[in-house]
Amino acid sequence: MALDDTSLAGRRVLVVDDHGPTSELLRSFLGELGARVDTASGGGEALGLLEAGSYDLVLLDLRMDDMDGLQVLERARAHGATSTFVLMSAEGTISHAVQAMQLGAADFLVKPFELERLVTVIERVLGDAPAGSTGEDDPRLAWRDRYAPYLIGEHESLREVFFLLERIAPTDCTVLVTGESGTGKELVARAIHAASTRADRAFVPVNCGAIPETLIESELFGHAKGAFSGATCAREGRFAVADKGTLFLDEIGEMALPIQVKFLRVLQEGEYVPVGETRPRKCDVRVVAATNRNLESMVAEGTFREDLFYRLNLIPIHLPPLRERRSDIPLLVRHFLQNASQRRGRPVTDITEDALERMVAYDWPGNVRELENTVERMCLLHQGGGILGTADLPAKLRTTQPSRSPTAVVPEDSATAQGTEPPADVSGTAFDPSSVQLPDEGLDLRGLIEELENHLIDQALARTGGNRSRAAQLLGLNRTTLVERLRKRERAAAK
Repeated sequence: MALDDTSLAGRRVLVVDDHGPTSELLRSFLGELGARVDTASGGGEALGLLEAGSYDLVLLDLRMDDMDGLQVLERARAHGATSTFVLMSAEGTISHAVQAMQLGAADFLVKPFELERLVTVIERVLGDAPAGSTGEDDPRLAWRDRYAPYLIGEHESLREVFFLLERIAPTDCTVLVTGESGTGKELVARAIHAASTRADRAFVPVNCGAIPETLIESELFGHAKGAFSGATCAREGRFAVADKGTLFLDEIGEMALPIQVKFLRVLQEGEYVPVGETRPRKCDVRVVAATNRNLESMVAEGTFREDLFYRLNLIPIHLPPLRERRSDIPLLVRHFLQNASQRRGRPVTDITEDALERMVAYDWPGNVRELENTVERMCLLHQGGGILGTADLPAKLRTTQPSRSPTAVVPEDSATAQGTEPPADVSGTAFDPSSVQLPDEGLDLRGLIEELENHLIDQALARTGGNRSRAAQLLGLNRTTLVERLRKRERAAAK
């Protein structure tokens, strides 16, 4: 991918970096693309330039001698700077770059980065998207579709996870994935491996909680022949198998303290000693660890080493529980329903709205894994016409009350009687419900509501040029809800 020669023509760009060669390289490269480039060797000089004039784009390093990049960004915003900021960061300061995103930075680059990567980021933040892309395209979901297609969901909290994964995957930094059981931590680890430079080497998963304490050292580091009773031959450990690849240590909180010491040495020195040997062996392994426990609390209790925690917690990735992204449940249900019906040879193709609403209302303590198992169970036990209903739900879900939409229309007098304002999505509209009269012969209320809904959806899509995200905003819906209703309409039309 490359920018057109005129894509940056006339654009003003400020490069802020106290490393002279990097600053000069960026100035030269962007200048060749038509930009007018100024450079600053520190935060103070950068703030002076920003006060003196405006810039379309600011490439800002996070680590500088005179002032932290976060301070530069915060002060620039406080003084009304409207420039688009892109942060540049060494891999050890990615957590600070995330803070910069929260302060209003448009993106960040992990050093070292290729100029092609810089081109992609500039296209994104300045709006020069590649030909053929649409306004609703989200690069975070595009990355997910390529490297983590089984991480189903479009909730903003999950998109932020994809955003971080896209940036840390190409590096060799250690990653700690946290989240409740069943949220998909191993899927995240596999996505990191798939998007890394180690993708063509081994991905080795190890469940630390499933291996007895007496065997975990041998399992990880290997052993020599005769090292202990039963060691009739030498055996390589998981670190050796994962050499040049990725080692995924699940349930890292279950690792015993003596093994934690030896594991820390591997992270710090890149070497380990097999059981029964004395000479250390070198290894080149990227470690991704995961836990559903609170490691900080374990550090305070003395059951997890503090130095190991900080070594692992370089790049923390937290997966939200399913109850915090309920809008993704319909997508997951459809996905698991299709998989289960094909795998089990069951002609189950859909689910009723009421059953789906009850599933959305349920808290799912087992998260996505529990949801998947529930959908498969419903498919296996279903008898009838191929559509799952409330009767197919487990008893604990049948008693769950469906959640009501927070954007439901509230009659004006009812809202006034409760002393509350009407919902934001209906206030200020010109529609007067009292103007609608019920015909003497009656009407099909459900059909009329469906027709009105389709008519308003079509209007919103036409007004936004087919952009579903913006159309959903006009309708006061989540984007996933709008997509689900469009799919439902397509299925009805196909019958």
